[in-house]
Amino acid sequence: MKNLFRPAPLALTIATALTAGCANAPWSAEQSAQATKASVVTHYADLAHATYEDALITARALDEATDRLIANPTEANLKAAKEAWLASRVPYQQSEVFRFGNAIVDDWEGQLNAWPLDEGLIDYVKADDYQHELGNAGATANIVASNSINVGGETLDVATLTPELLADLNEVGGSEANVATGYHAVEFLLWGQDLHGFEGGAGERPVTDYAKGNDCTNGNCERRAQYLDAVTDLLVDDLEWMVAQWAPGTSDNYRSQLTSANADEGIQKMLFGMGSLSLGELAGERMKVALEANSYEDEHDCFSDNTHNSHYYNGQGIQNVYTGTYRRVDGSVVSGPSLSDLVEQTNPELDARLNRQLDASMEALALMKARAESSQNPMAFDTMIAPGNAEGTRIINGAIMALVEQTGSIEQAARQLGIQALSPDDAGHSF
Repeated sequence: MKNLFRPAPLALTIATALTAGCANAPWSAEQSAQATKASVVTHYADLAHATYEDALITARALDEATDRLIANPTEANLKAAKEAWLASRVPYQQSEVFRFGNAIVDDWEGQLNAWPLDEGLIDYVKADDYQHELGNAGATANIVASNSINVGGETLDVATLTPELLADLNEVGGSEANVATGYHAVEFLLWGQDLHGFEGGAGERPVTDYAKGNDCTNGNCERRAQYLDAVTDLLVDDLEWMVAQWAPGTSDNYRSQLTSANADEGIQKMLFGMGSLSLGELAGERMKVALEANSYEDEHDCFSDNTHNSHYYNGQGIQNVYTGTYRRVDGSVVSGPSLSDLVEQTNPELDARLNRQLDASMEALALMKARAESSQNPMAFDTMIAPGNAEGTRIINGAIMALVEQTGSIEQAARQLGIQALSPDDAGHSF
């Protein structure tokens, strides 16, 4: 694996991971005792706004970095664009806890974070090592190399690559694997296809894929640059819209609807989001599926080998909502009335247990993160899920079980707060 992080001893990396997102501004016992359901829901909206604002800030930095790469395709600029992409994933992955329970987010997020994708829709792939969804007519359409594509008998004009066109091409031909936009489309355009299978190593797209004239490799460099420019512009536009939905001081956005509704509805959304991301999505779709199928095609950040970080920051987002804290990309901490405060008021033992379980799941995810980033024999997620990898299986199963355990206490917390049937989404998985 090409390690884009500063090497550190395993124990130090775990300690750093555990402290990076959990620092909290002082929050007194008196303030906790005064928390109400309404104040907790309002602060939840503050957390969402800050998290999406950070996702937008880092997406703008990514857009600028890719613009520099397009204008001047050098190894240094490609590396900087990759680092900007990695940085942009930190706040966005923490935002996914807002997806579940808030339909406005769930309906929107597919354009930004849909996966897995058949990357041959976008650009060239090595045909003899390319696994794609069976029967997907768009799996090898190669938009970058084409002025028109034919998917399922329909011919589509793709001569001019705009953000609007790319958005319209999502799920073309009726296949969810046809993903033309979002973080993973950008990831593929920066890293390229990962041809290492279960072995160490991410995608190795040459910077000359963006070179001018005769220096261009793999053809269509100008088109590839146009695609990268359009898809990053769309990412910024989409995040600007979502930031506005959570902004305070506006009477006609989603935040105003949420905070003016019955506070119990907001509390239910918060706990449902925590439980569903914890159980069905993170433990189930993102880890259990890939491990049981031994399928590196089912890992989340499959081109960059950054999956361990996506899982870690998903877990951090769950903890953020319960504790009412979020460490921003500038190092400042957003803190306020929390679900933890509400549960502690009536059942201190349950609150203490759930906080311990959230810490335990973050410790398990930090072990995964540290093992992947170790300076000695790093083991990325796609290596962890290889058949017969006992250590990798143990690490992943440890994280899955910690997430399952905390979900049980999330359901108990819901009942404690008057929500009798939380029913977090298990995505059809049994644990």
